[in-house]
Amino acid sequence: MHHRDVLKPDGRALTLYGVRPVQVTSEIPSPSVDPVDARPVMRWHPLRGEWVMYAAHRLGRTFLPPPEYNPLAPTRDPAHPTELPRGEYDIAVFDNRFPSLTLTAPDPEPGPAGTRAGVGKCEVVMFSQDAHGRLADLSETQLALLLDVWADRTTRLAGTGQIRSVLAFENRGVEVGVTLHHPHGQIYAFDHVPPVQARMLTTAQAHHAAHGRPWLADFVQAEQAAGTRVIRDEGLALSVVPPFARFPYETWMVPARPAALLSDLSAEETRAFGRVLQDALRRLDGLFGVPMPYLLTVHQAPVGAGSHPEFPLHIEIYPYLRAPGRLKFLAGTEQGAGEFANDKFPEAAAQELRAVSVAPGERNIEPGN
Repeated sequence: MHHRDVLKPDGRALTLYGVRPVQVTSEIPSPSVDPVDARPVMRWHPLRGEWVMYAAHRLGRTFLPPPEYNPLAPTRDPAHPTELPRGEYDIAVFDNRFPSLTLTAPDPEPGPAGTRAGVGKCEVVMFSQDAHGRLADLSETQLALLLDVWADRTTRLAGTGQIRSVLAFENRGVEVGVTLHHPHGQIYAFDHVPPVQARMLTTAQAHHAAHGRPWLADFVQAEQAAGTRVIRDEGLALSVVPPFARFPYETWMVPARPAALLSDLSAEETRAFGRVLQDALRRLDGLFGVPMPYLLTVHQAPVGAGSHPEFPLHIEIYPYLRAPGRLKFLAGTEQGAGEFANDKFPEAAAQELRAVSVAPGERNIEPGN
């Protein structure tokens, strides 16, 4: 992995990554030379036991710009700068111009519900210079690079001494609120362990204490033995519709060997992880012949306060189409009680996904989508 760190004109950090040495052939741009006055705050929800982020400055962020102005494409006209320079690189990571959390968040005025500064970090991850591509269109080498980039960002953020949990994710499709179509994701780094990751760690630790082995090891063994929910098994990694899937066609990517962080994987495991991820994304697009709207999340162990080897490293994809033309909406029981209702058994969903035939490089979606 090659990289180059630079500063943008407004002071934000930018790192360019490549499978080959990075070359920059233009000035480092920024849509504005003036930094956004970000003053995020957090308030404690006493009944749910979780923090709520407030970032009023985000109301002015870019929203579905016309194709001729793509802020994630390399700058072509210096008079209309975007976020990225021209050059030879594969992936770019830069500080979000409209962050929900910052490492330098000022202390707010005293307020209700344990008001405090919104400390953390928000980064944008540009997957490719191709504005019309998909995450699934990356080559095997580029996908392995992306996994290494996520690992590198996690290590760097943990190194600040202020971060306890790092979540990389991708929102794909206007159905899930995407405001920029260029293939990209985000990273949110928290100064605390969020509820989902905290609960995963607690239950994984309890399993290890009770059985003397990682939960992920038992999960992989059981799914490989059953076979009915496995979509693709690469030996070192596999994709599966978990037996407890909350969304129709929910898909997990897991390493065959238990790991807690992406940085724990070997080079061979990383490439296998990337292959099952690419395969899953292509199958989801091919399932109904349209681009599948989804939320993809990368779950890693907490950082910055000792190791947590019991935590199960994995990637989850929540597809938002439950049938052709039918979106999965969160119902009252799901929003109000946290109890999900799934219209499809995982075994049936896995069978349908295995039946999707997607050749390498094939998009298998309707023209114009």
